[in-house]
Amino acid sequence: MNLKELDSYFRTFLAIDDLAGTDFSLNGVQVENTADITCIAFAVDACMETFRRAREAGAQMVFVHHGLFWGHEQCITGSHYRRLKFLMENNMALYAAHLPLDIHPDIGNNVSLAKAAGLEDLKPFGEFRGIKVGVKGSFRNPVTTEEVLSRLGYDRAELLACLSFGKEKNLTGAVITGGGEHDVAAAVDEDVDLYITGDAAHVVYHTCLENKINMISAGHYQTEVYGVQNVARKVSDELALKTIFIDVPTGL
Repeated sequence: MNLKELDSYFRTFLAIDDLAGTDFSLNGVQVENTADITCIAFAVDACMETFRRAREAGAQMVFVHHGLFWGHEQCITGSHYRRLKFLMENNMALYAAHLPLDIHPDIGNNVSLAKAAGLEDLKPFGEFRGIKVGVKGSFRNPVTTEEVLSRLGYDRAELLACLSFGKEKNLTGAVITGGGEHDVAAAVDEDVDLYITGDAAHVVYHTCLENKINMISAGHYQTEVYGVQNVARKVSDELALKTIFIDVPTGL
């Protein structure tokens, strides 16, 4: 397939156009190529490590959650220059899906993490520029925070934070992957027992403590691997193209 065909395909299930005025990321094609695409590399971040490993795998396209352009002017210098130069010299396309991949109701980061944690009866949660970006739900049976960590495969010692200030057993939970640490205030307002996000912030410590809520900050990267992996599986199943997932964890 060529880049134009793949762009049309991704737009059939990702709200690229609908979110153009909301998401500050430039979603869609960020760097063109001219070759037919037979292999797509999927990754969380557009970085040189991702690009080098994509080239080694023979990929003609890299599909990422965090692209190179974020809706403001950038000088083509330093690492930004080197990344773009690498892509163009290797005739490799770059495709980004930020908010469209976070909020997708079936394969998005938020719904996938929530389901992995064991949350059911999911409903929209957490607002960003007028759009509900996260999800909330209930656990079938009351669960401890440690049990949720186990379900998610998280080592407590490797988390950015795990604030156990609430109930011993959680009945409800909410999720906003990535940089949703300040949305714990919305979780408090909606009487959620356990809030799961990526980033951590000093200022939310006392918010959690004083409002007796449990909060897991599992890391921005670790909470946002789901979406790109799901799209990779979808592409493999529906288009019969070769796909690879390139794991470049940051620990943050």
